[in-house]
Amino acid sequence: MILGRSARGKAPVEPVTLKILVAGGFGAGKTTLVGAVSEIRPLRTEEILTEAGRPVDDTNGVEGKHTTTVAMDFGRITLREDLVLYLFGTPGQDRFWFFWDELATGALGAVVLADTRRLEDCFAAVDYFERRRIPFIVAVNCFEGAERHTADAVQQALDLDPGVPVVLCDARDRQSVKEVLIEVVEHAMTFAADPRQAVTS
Repeated sequence: MILGRSARGKAPVEPVTLKILVAGGFGAGKTTLVGAVSEIRPLRTEEILTEAGRPVDDTNGVEGKHTTTVAMDFGRITLREDLVLYLFGTPGQDRFWFFWDELATGALGAVVLADTRRLEDCFAAVDYFERRRIPFIVAVNCFEGAERHTADAVQQALDLDPGVPVVLCDARDRQSVKEVLIEVVEHAMTFAADPRQAVTS
């Protein structure tokens, strides 16, 4: 075997690493999404919701949620031998938004995770990425028991530019999340090649 080459005779591939943000409203499933797909044990910064936090943490529609992310979630997934994604889940509550600018530095793109029971909660994330010209897609987390809506209906409800992809997903399912991540990488590459085409296509 030649030094520095694999058993098949190919030189080792140095993977490209890309940073993807996972944003969205409180309780939309960001921590679940990162955990479902990460090939390493995800880093989580969750704390128990307390009575003192009830006035600022609106749990209407997500009454079963007992923890909240206070800094970020972090995970990693290898999509191909030459492509690794680092996933950074943002905190969903208003009082932690100051942290977003730090997380957004160097990001290729973002996933805005939407819960149709509280669709208005993802307006802030959509606005954030639009204003900073960070390419993003909207992934609708299809919760059990929630009313189902088409991607077109969500696109209209959020008043998205026509070029912003909307996909349906299950944040608990690894394959479903992988498809979401592939979609955001492809969209971000299109955006980088021609920002006007990404918005108007």
